[in-house]
Amino acid sequence: MTPERDQLFKFPMKFIRLLRPKHWIKNAFLFIPLFFAGEIFLVDKVMTVLIAFASFSLIASSIYILNDYRDIEADRQHPVKCKRPLASGEISKTAALMLFIACIAGGFGLGFLVKEKFVFVLSIYFVLNLFYCLGLKNISILDIIILSIGFVLRVKAGGVASGIAMSEWLTIMIFLLALFMAIAKRRDDILIRLDSGKEVRKASKGYNMDFLNVMLAVVSAVIIVAYLMYAIAPETQARFHTYRLYYTTLFVIGGLLRYLQITYVENNTGSPTKILYKDRFIQLTILLWVLSFYVIIYLPTDKSFFE
Repeated sequence: MTPERDQLFKFPMKFIRLLRPKHWIKNAFLFIPLFFAGEIFLVDKVMTVLIAFASFSLIASSIYILNDYRDIEADRQHPVKCKRPLASGEISKTAALMLFIACIAGGFGLGFLVKEKFVFVLSIYFVLNLFYCLGLKNISILDIIILSIGFVLRVKAGGVASGIAMSEWLTIMIFLLALFMAIAKRRDDILIRLDSGKEVRKASKGYNMDFLNVMLAVVSAVIIVAYLMYAIAPETQARFHTYRLYYTTLFVIGGLLRYLQITYVENNTGSPTKILYKDRFIQLTILLWVLSFYVIIYLPTDKSFFE
């Protein structure tokens, strides 16, 4: 590739990196209500949720841009975040603000194509994360709670877009899982502080290793108990026409244990998204968990197959 073509290629790529498209995988949570309702093959609903996914992704990217804009100096002190487009100086503040506005306009524009109630949920997500970027992220405990609520709102938005009510159990499970990953991420921040002596985020002052280790242990235990209660709940068994859902707990426990191994043994939980993309063990547990539910929900024509 010639130097001219190389520069031409890098120009759009640096803006794409600012949008953090790798993190859009988090918005796949919008498809969860559709999957568990057994309607993942209904084309019209899938298309609607795809538009909702694009809308949510643009709004999420606008938050990432604002966060990077406000954290330029702090990111320059971080061993990994210093490579971000704004922190490294690849993109000017003015260009970033223009892209921020474009993402908001595009995100809400697509949102109105879904339905007004979806825009309402999207607005809650945007406002909550706006205040998170403007200062709430500096308050210990509140910071990880807000991050976890963001995942619940994703599932809620998917339910609204597809016209499927979200169960209380699903809400609890999503919140707990997101909280678990947020705690692990904060633990990684403490490791960076202990190693380099630099504070990577203000909220980290309210955490130490012992506190985070206890929180991880408590939340992981609650997740397993909550999932077991969900699997054996009469309403769940009636909905899926089987009492054998508790078998899928094996994959939940396996995935949690692997994440704890990455956290405690490998000390490498800085990015849950990166782990999801790279860790084969976690990928396998998620795949097997999804396949087990797929078999239960979609394959049998006679539900007595599972009785």
